[in-house]
Amino acid sequence: CVTRVELSVSCENLLDKDVGSKSDPLCVLLQDVGGDQWTELDRTERIKNCQKPEFSKKLVVSYYFEKVQKLKFGIYDIDNKSFDLNDDDYLGGIECTLGQIVSSSVFTRPLELKKGKPAGKGTITVDELFLCGKNDFSCFRVFIPRLIASVGFLCLQDFLGKSDPFLEFYKQSDVGTWQLVYRSEVIKNNLNPCWRKFSVPLQTFCGGDFNKPIKVQPSEIFCVYCYHDSDGSHDLIGVFETNLTQLQKAGDSSPVEFECIHPEKKQKKKSYKNSGIIRIKSCKIERDYSFLDYVMGGCQINFTVGIDFTGSNGDPKSPDSLHYISPDGVNEYLIAIWSVGNVVQDYDTDKLFPAFGFGAQVPPNWQVSHEFALNFNPSNPYCQGIQGIVDAYRHILPQVRLYGPTNFSPIINHVARFAAHSAQQGNASQYFILLIITDGEITDLDQTRQAIVNASKLPMSIIIVGVGEADFKAMEFLDGDNGVLKSLTGEPAARDIVQFVPFRQFKNAPREALSQMVLAEVPKQLVSYYKLQGWPP
Repeated sequence: CVTRVELSVSCENLLDKDVGSKSDPLCVLLQDVGGDQWTELDRTERIKNCQKPEFSKKLVVSYYFEKVQKLKFGIYDIDNKSFDLNDDDYLGGIECTLGQIVSSSVFTRPLELKKGKPAGKGTITVDELFLCGKNDFSCFRVFIPRLIASVGFLCLQDFLGKSDPFLEFYKQSDVGTWQLVYRSEVIKNNLNPCWRKFSVPLQTFCGGDFNKPIKVQPSEIFCVYCYHDSDGSHDLIGVFETNLTQLQKAGDSSPVEFECIHPEKKQKKKSYKNSGIIRIKSCKIERDYSFLDYVMGGCQINFTVGIDFTGSNGDPKSPDSLHYISPDGVNEYLIAIWSVGNVVQDYDTDKLFPAFGFGAQVPPNWQVSHEFALNFNPSNPYCQGIQGIVDAYRHILPQVRLYGPTNFSPIINHVARFAAHSAQQGNASQYFILLIITDGEITDLDQTRQAIVNASKLPMSIIIVGVGEADFKAMEFLDGDNGVLKSLTGEPAARDIVQFVPFRQFKNAPREALSQMVLAEVPKQLVSYYKLQGWPP
């Protein structure tokens, strides 16, 4: 729910540039906009005569998980009223990424006057991240787990049967019009319906105003219409008005009841009482946790790479091969690893990433393997940082024989075992991302479908990048964008966890465009898993 964050900055042991007094520091925040060009995003207030400032002005920045957002914090000694900082003394600064900040409970770094030159003993700390302010109602949802009608509720009936009722919730806008915020399902042939639970964002439901009197704040008023559905026509059964404060009084032992009143019937019949009773058994306000809530809560994102070493890639020594490393040291496999890995690495504290290959004959017995460690160490397949994966890939390439077939399921099941072990802990501490880079048609499609369906119940996402010019219809099928992916036995995936992207779409695009495309869905996938489990950060 959050795309903008507020950073709180403090410093210690700043350099003293003033004669006869201490420095008057200010912090400015800049962001890299490409080509080593920086633009100012925000700045704090100036604090007089202080070498240990704690700035009260928060620095605001938009957050995107799928981007590497390079930031620069600069501390200046301000001795004039000019907005321009060129004539002010520079007390030091740091460069980092926003991902590093949000994935750290406390982010402290030594200040530098320039790269490699410390600014004395000065340090800077970004020690607070406000994800959801007290007035940010987009972070909460209204949850009504049970809403029923009492016996003898609906007085309208079909000519040959019972009523088919449904409910509509409206809120009143600032100009007095009624806006639909929720419509329930239709309950067929039932005078005593019980509707399914539902939740609505608090901002949508009432704009966050739920404690003020209903007559004073029209935006708090809700109008609940109960309709009778017959052959596509809707007949009003009754109406009642309430507000969220009243709804919150509902509890399992003391439900809140409302009379449904039909305005015309009330006018025509003196004996008319109501058209039935709506009983709300519970109404709760629940926090709608965001991706950043989980990251700041300590959730680690574990990154694993699987690389296709099948023969269809071509001889790595040939310039026509997808594994051929060009004179400038790149190929499509390496670009994919760098693009995705450089984003994800900020969310893993130890920076140790397992990396595997599949589809090659490996020494010493030259048997085909679909799950071999790039560092040839099956008991410890971890590489140090993204550069470690790149180095292992370059080292192993001339030592294996590209072969086949193209099997995904072994490496998916490998990561799934770790994800399953993490899930047994019963908390939101570990999430797993598997990047598979491949050149062509998958051979074990049925087994892979089952592996993905199984993995959809675990804290795990799968990214597939297709390199080369092959037909990737099977990959698009696994993506599930055209419908829910099912196993061979018909079992549906619990969540959509696969994102497929053909690399050829990004050949002429900036390198970061690939990561933005393949990682854009990960925050939603992570939140959806923990929400299904009911695990808070």
